[in-house]
Amino acid sequence: MGALDNEIIPRAAKRQTCAALRERFRACFSGEPRIFRAPGRVNLIGEHTDYNDGFVLPVAIRFDCWVAAAPRTDGAVAILSEGFGQAPETAISALPGLRRQGSWADYPFSVAVALLRTGVGLAGASMLIRGEVPVGAGLSSSAALEVATALALLGISGISMERSDVARICQRAENEFVGARCGIMDQFVACHARAGHALLLDCRSLEREYVPLPAGAAIVVCNTMVKHALAASEYNQRRADCCEAVQRLSAALPGVAALRDVDSAQVDRNRELLGERIYRRAKHVAEENERVQRAAKALRSRELPLLGALMSESHASLRNLYEVSSPELDLMVELAAKQPGLYGSRMTGGGFGGSTVHLVESRFADEFRRNMARAYEKETGIRPDIYICTTAEAAGEFQEPQE
Repeated sequence: MGALDNEIIPRAAKRQTCAALRERFRACFSGEPRIFRAPGRVNLIGEHTDYNDGFVLPVAIRFDCWVAAAPRTDGAVAILSEGFGQAPETAISALPGLRRQGSWADYPFSVAVALLRTGVGLAGASMLIRGEVPVGAGLSSSAALEVATALALLGISGISMERSDVARICQRAENEFVGARCGIMDQFVACHARAGHALLLDCRSLEREYVPLPAGAAIVVCNTMVKHALAASEYNQRRADCCEAVQRLSAALPGVAALRDVDSAQVDRNRELLGERIYRRAKHVAEENERVQRAAKALRSRELPLLGALMSESHASLRNLYEVSSPELDLMVELAAKQPGLYGSRMTGGGFGGSTVHLVESRFADEFRRNMARAYEKETGIRPDIYICTTAEAAGEFQEPQE
């Protein structure tokens, strides 16, 4: 994987995207836009640990959400999405009373509301959104949209804000306005990623370490093209299960404020107290936190077979203990195990469909992609999208290079 062509090929593509966005913006709005982007991500390991104050190991990938934005003088926010159409124009003064509509526009509007609640004074804005992150694939399209929107609104309003605060505000927007009880991982990696590196993040302290990705391995994402309807409600139920686990464990173990505060042995000793379902949830989280630490160590020392084995253990735990996998995700992992050059596989994202992530020897990556596409379509009748990933830098404003 190495540098994965991090900023050589992408730079030309970004300039082309920006030129097209500027042209479209001028056709739809007045003013000359500034252009902001935020990347999607794939999580190598550490699933459903972020909202338990645990550890994660994601990588930002070169699927971006772009926002072209310019200030307005009428105090309104006008948003046009190339993929989803026009949102209702809304006055800045009306945003604090805005209610969730259950549409794509909830995401950018929720960010504006969350920013206003911090006391910042936002300018009116015209915004054109282009999303490249596949929706429903578990690659964090929502966080990319939130972070790009936040940077655009802050930028055209002349407001500076520390990146970790941007991540927290975007998480709060999704939690409180959209209604998804996500953790901080997706927004944080969008704000702080570094190309060519995985980001080891402590979701409690927000301490982070950039772990270089080794040459000779590729990250391949396989999108099952399936997202089950129960995903959102079951995600929130898993979070509720974890809160219940903390409540029960804290009665026996003083100082337990989140599941990151217990290890797997402590969970085992309190199995009867937890009850079977809550035990399974807590067991996954405790062991997954331990796996993330071991995985980061394996990555630092280039022990890719060990990293792959930990990824495979993670998938088994998500399937059997946390119960967030699906037949399609399990099939992808099973098919991958038959391919040459595989180190490890797991589902990534919230679950119940979406994508799997695979660590593959680079020399087998193209063959792996072809074989997986054929095999999955043969079994399901569904043609998957499969990406050999290029890593990406953190979100920011796109600046044209000086000639």
